Amino acid sequence: MKAIIPVAGAGTKLRPHTYTQPKALIPLAGKTILSVNIDQLYAAGIHEFVFIIGYLGEKIQDYVRERYPQIQSHFIFQNERKGTAHAVNLTRSIIGDDEVFITLGDTICEYDLRAVLSSEHSMLGVKRVDDPRTFGVAEVNEEDMITRVVEKPSIPKSNLALVGLYKIRDSQRLFACLNTIIKEGIMSHDEFNLTDALQCMIQAGTHFKAFRVENWFDCGRKESLLESNSTLLQKFGGTISDSSKFENSIFIPPVSVSEHCDIKNSIIGPHVTIGENTVIHSSIIKDSIIGSFSKLYDVVLDTSLIGSDTEIIGETRSLNVGDNTQIDLG
Repeated sequence: MKAIIPVAGAGTKLRPHTYTQPKALIPLAGKTILSVNIDQLYAAGIHEFVFIIGYLGEKIQDYVRERYPQIQSHFIFQNERKGTAHAVNLTRSIIGDDEVFITLGDTICEYDLRAVLSSEHSMLGVKRVDDPRTFGVAEVNEEDMITRVVEKPSIPKSNLALVGLYKIRDSQRLFACLNTIIKEGIMSHDEFNLTDALQCMIQAGTHFKAFRVENWFDCGRKESLLESNSTLLQKFGGTISDSSKFENSIFIPPVSVSEHCDIKNSIIGPHVTIGENTVIHSSIIKDSIIGSFSKLYDVVLDTSLIGSDTEIIGETRSLNVGDNTQIDLG
């Protein structure tokens, strides 16, 4: 089985951070969004990956090649962002007739992946939500077989949202349906959506079974990203790199500190993730994500998302600061 991970989106809801950093590479509980997905799939036995890249795609390539030399990786550029169906269709020559597992690059879920991969069915991940109108929605029968899927329905007939996890056994039919909706111009909300291709497969006779995910972490906005960071740190605990230097500082767990950081006269935590090569002096930080190669002096931060290569000098604020920024609050 091969894995497809679309990571070509511009991440507009996380700007200014995504002007210079792909959303998939934002640090989260000691990892990145992308690394969580790769580690999960690799541990379950998938060793060949197709990454659909676009905006800042070279950073994705460099990250994967440096951090995951053990996987067989392919990179396909989606130069025009026309939707998930258009993106997946670009992988046709690499996937061939193999079974495929698709996970969206901004999706982190907890579920029994090995059970999903070993199932005789094609399967779609779902989660009950309060308002399904902003998601793809699955309608299921008593046996959890999916009878219909629809993208962002105005009047949903189900509250089971598609979470961005798709195990597909019949890749020939998948690509046939992708080709059909693109050729016939079948669009939902001005995009070629994977949901429409799945509905085409259902109408052609493919049987999909729904599987429930235990947790679904939203990484699309600042507030939900910080909440996901806190939840993951609380669940799995933090890690503090032995290569970092600490002087007269207190850590309130859970905290994750990456390699080669310099932290002095500071209080860090709880629920803080700090990227590599970051300097923090005389500061108090909690419930925040700090990017790599940043410098923070004399600040008190709470519920803040700080980009990489950023310098901040000043006083208490709640900030949403992008990469390559210098701020003096003094």
